[in-house]
Amino acid sequence: MSGIFGVVSKKDCASDLLYGTDYHSHMGTEYGGMAVYGKKLHRHIHDISKSQFKSKFFEEYKEMEGNIGIGVISDRDPQPLIISSKFGTFAIASAGLIENIDKLAQELLESGETFSEMSSGGFNSVELIAKIITHKNTIIEGIESVYDKIKGSATMLLMTKDGIYAARDRYGRLPLIIGENDEGYAVANETCSFLNLGYKIKKFIEPGEIVFIGKDGLEEKFKGKDKNQICAFLWIYTGYPASSYEGINVEIVRERSGRLLAKRDNVKADLVAGVPDSGVGHAIGYAMESGIPYRRPLVKYTPGYGRSYTPPAQEIRDLVAKMKLIPVKEIIEGNRIILCEDSIVRGTQLKNYTLKKLWESGAKEIHIRPACPPLMFPCRFALSTRSTEELIARRAIWDIEGRDFNNIEEYLDEDSKKYKKMVEWIANELGATTLRYQRIEDMVNAIGIPREKLCLHCWLGYNE
Repeated sequence: MSGIFGVVSKKDCASDLLYGTDYHSHMGTEYGGMAVYGKKLHRHIHDISKSQFKSKFFEEYKEMEGNIGIGVISDRDPQPLIISSKFGTFAIASAGLIENIDKLAQELLESGETFSEMSSGGFNSVELIAKIITHKNTIIEGIESVYDKIKGSATMLLMTKDGIYAARDRYGRLPLIIGENDEGYAVANETCSFLNLGYKIKKFIEPGEIVFIGKDGLEEKFKGKDKNQICAFLWIYTGYPASSYEGINVEIVRERSGRLLAKRDNVKADLVAGVPDSGVGHAIGYAMESGIPYRRPLVKYTPGYGRSYTPPAQEIRDLVAKMKLIPVKEIIEGNRIILCEDSIVRGTQLKNYTLKKLWESGAKEIHIRPACPPLMFPCRFALSTRSTEELIARRAIWDIEGRDFNNIEEYLDEDSKKYKKMVEWIANELGATTLRYQRIEDMVNAIGIPREKLCLHCWLGYNE
């Protein structure tokens, strides 16, 4: 994923922009960028794969004077980009994933366009978006053209000298929210970025809606559509606990999720624990419902390590997973542990590092309780999961049925014998005493949004 943040203010916006963008650091680990419009347009982009966003920009932001700015934490493309066009010079940043980027880029190349921004050997999706926009008569028509052409999702901020165009993709896969304070407005994927900067939520931008944020206020440029299918994984894992999407707080959802896990469970245990950080809320809910005490047998060394899920290189993910969690033997030894996890994607970190540390520290039993169903399909909209081969549930099915087996409908039925056999295979592979996944109906109920308004593609392979 990526995270975007923007500010339109009566005062200098650089400080709010720095910290507001930094509050999206859990959304990406590759590139960070900021652009500010003042007397001139300032822009800086840095590789943040080996250092934190703030440390890269802390000195530079002081020189980026202006009242309008956008920032981004990106998991793939260097951004924001600066574009000189018939609309004037603008900066643009985007969050999402374009499935048909190569096809669209080839069409533009054949029409005489050129591309200068390359990302990991491929086309930069933000540059592609900008090219499509500038082929139309107005910025609004250009953004609509992007949504007509792409397969996937693209939520974007486009900054001119007059303000920011904030556009949420047509199915609302990612959230986009406007905040307000006495000095102006902010716009972000994550509402946690508003709280310490003094912004209050003003508006949840609708799917397909385009809002212009200027010095005179907000102007709806294109009306949204009632086609919301926001990513359910935001509440389960990727979102920050203090954030709210569609008016629903992440931490509250995780607590409800844990309660629902506990209601269907009857395992005897001495303590409930969550895999830090995103498993903690689920574990607290489980403990509240079950009456089993919540404890911390694994503590995360937060000063030095971020998420082990987001770095693209497997060896980096493994290193972070190995080093960041420290076992507390005095809590673990001799105890039966219910371990709540947000999800199981590959299973390698859970098996090789988390469970290994618990067993080696003397755990008597380990019962794993993921807060979502088995992930069956790679994400098409935000890079939450990258390929089918990485998913432990698919590896289980292939081991049971053969590598060419693709008819997985029975494995999606949580009451079927094949589903139970798959879960048993995963439990054995991980080395867990028991494994019980959250049911999809309980995950939906925990979120509190109608099923048809959620993107459930990672679990079902389609959306309703």
